[in-house]
Amino acid sequence: MFPHDVDPLVTLAFIGGIGMPEIMILLVIGVLLFGKRLPEVGRSLGKGLIEFKRGVQGIGDEIDSAVHSTPSTSYDDDTDDYDVAAAPKFEPPQTAPTEEPDSDTAKS
Repeated sequence: MFPHDVDPLVTLAFIGGIGMPEIMILLVIGVLLFGKRLPEVGRSLGKGLIEFKRGVQGIGDEIDSAVHSTPSTSYDDDTDDYDVAAAPKFEPPQTAPTEEPDSDTAKS
């Protein structure tokens, strides 16, 4: 897959192989762009990389704990703790129904 003279660890997908001359050119461009601020830029890049690694590790730890933890409630039980659903009870009225005249027939 890789030629024998190219290290696969120093290969980028869109460039191909990066050799020593390309790395030197990138370093010179970095020095020209950042100059005296180069230590500060390197420090902030290092802090950003450390924070990124911590975040990735934290996500990995959460996934591992979720995969390896046992659920507190077992859903394999045949019994459950819920009451049986029932329809509300029908209660007959306490008084006898009274006959009301129809509003349409009372007017005529």
